Amino acid sequence: MFRDDKKRKEVRRIIHDAFGVHFTIDPTKLGKLRLKLSPAEPKNNMEECGIHQEAIQFQSKALDINAASDGVKAFTGMITEIIAGDPKILLIDEPEAFLHPSLSHKLGKEIATATAGTNKRIFVSTHSSNFVMGCIQSGVPVNIVRLTYKHKIATARILPKNDVLRLMRDPLLRSTGVLEALFYDNVVVTEGDTDRAFYQEINERLLQFKPAWGIPNCLFLNAQNKQTIRKIIKPLRELGIPAAGIVDIDVLKEGGQVWTSFLKSGFVPDVSHRPLSEQRNALKTKLVSTGRNMKIDGGVNLLDNDDKEAANNLFEQLDQYGLFSVRAGEVESWLQTLRIGGHGAEWLIKVFEKMGDNPKSQSYLKPKTTDVWKFIKSLKKWFDDPKRKGIPS
Repeated sequence: MFRDDKKRKEVRRIIHDAFGVHFTIDPTKLGKLRLKLSPAEPKNNMEECGIHQEAIQFQSKALDINAASDGVKAFTGMITEIIAGDPKILLIDEPEAFLHPSLSHKLGKEIATATAGTNKRIFVSTHSSNFVMGCIQSGVPVNIVRLTYKHKIATARILPKNDVLRLMRDPLLRSTGVLEALFYDNVVVTEGDTDRAFYQEINERLLQFKPAWGIPNCLFLNAQNKQTIRKIIKPLRELGIPAAGIVDIDVLKEGGQVWTSFLKSGFVPDVSHRPLSEQRNALKTKLVSTGRNMKIDGGVNLLDNDDKEAANNLFEQLDQYGLFSVRAGEVESWLQTLRIGGHGAEWLIKVFEKMGDNPKSQSYLKPKTTDVWKFIKSLKKWFDDPKRKGIPS
């Protein structure tokens, strides 16, 4: 790289964009080349590569790379090897180590860009969604392989480059941070942000006080409505990531293509679609005939015993595929004993205030054996089942 001005300047550009300093190679210690980071850019090649007085003075103001942080050294080393080295295959383990998330993103983008138009192949092991997003946003073809080991079973699933681009071009999937799910064992997707925040808090309290019921290493994401939940959980399941959806009871109103798409996102067998649709329609008719609002007036509790049993049977079938419904209506139907009014964000603020924030306080709400606590336990049961339904082979 000392002899190749073009490569040296490309490394300098990348390092300056990342850290605001200028990468240089110091030859003034005769017989040894040293990597340095200069506060000023060299005026010309002679000032950087010479051994005369002006060059010595310039290099004396630069920081030796060995005095830099581990993150800077790692970043510089990887970029230098990729651009100036000549490996056909390069293996990189945890490149995001010691790096700020924004630098992980930039490193991913620069590493991927550096391979464009070359025969180089780079294999990276990472736990950083920022690094992965940087690679994707470079525009260079990227294949993602997700490796897991659970219940003494090892898996390897590939998300081909064309599918990666399709996912990341979708504004909804980009905005929900769906790539984060690659690094979690379990994912729960809710209709909206209020639902996400509430169920996440419930799960946190279960993990702390009733861990046998809580879902460990779980990412909670929110869609914009029940129709868009399917857009999130389906591609995650195709990667082998257990992604459960939580919807309000008015999913029963969604017939036709919307209902079918919901079932397909959970990989419910096609042959089951028609009987499930018939059950859904019959239950919708029963609930509408009550003249009450199924979401806010009690959900399945509005039905007579036989019809209520039929509704629970339908929901139990969907539960087996990780498609969970709030049978009492909606998220605001939980924790009725707290007597919380309102809806959406207003309700969430009030319920969090009533639940308390100090675990040592007597008023702090701890897990019970019923209500929403039992509901999250049902999700955990699906996640823990190594033979769970709804994950394509």
